[in-house]
Amino acid sequence: MKLGEKIHYLREVEGSLRGLGRPMTQQEIVKAVRQELRKSISQSYLSQIESGARRHMTQSSRALLAKFFKVHPGFLVDDPQGYHTELTSDLRTVEGQLDVWLLQGSERFVSDPEVSEVLIKAAREKDTRRCLLLLGAILDTPGLAERLLEALRPDLMAMAGRHGDGRRGASPAHGRGLEGRRTR
Repeated sequence: MKLGEKIHYLREVEGSLRGLGRPMTQQEIVKAVRQELRKSISQSYLSQIESGARRHMTQSSRALLAKFFKVHPGFLVDDPQGYHTELTSDLRTVEGQLDVWLLQGSERFVSDPEVSEVLIKAAREKDTRRCLLLLGAILDTPGLAERLLEALRPDLMAMAGRHGDGRRGASPAHGRGLEGRRTR
């Protein structure tokens, strides 16, 4: 990944984390750096980095942006062609793709703050893939999701009781219980 792509990606993530529902603009980054870190960086400098017109940053700019985005300064360089740090680099690519997908999902569901926040939490998790596999295992185990909800979020179970089971197309009027099985 090129440095410009990394800066653009970090603007996307930062915008999502700040609840904007979109990437932060370069100008918003400049303003936030000035307000939060009491340092300055120009919008034209960020634009040159992102466009590739400037291939490298000064050490002070790298340190400043690393502090702002909360990443290691070593992240803010071009990766060499075919660069792999270890055997799991392909998996890390998947991790990054999952994180971006989840953050984009959080933006799409901004009108449902609980769902949006859960997607952000999953994206922040160190092993996002494992979280999704765990969710799949929970859903594959009959009744486990309901039992976990009952123990961890009884308020959601109460809402499901008032409004059907929370699944599309399923409600007490359709004769389905919490696990989606037909009841009489």
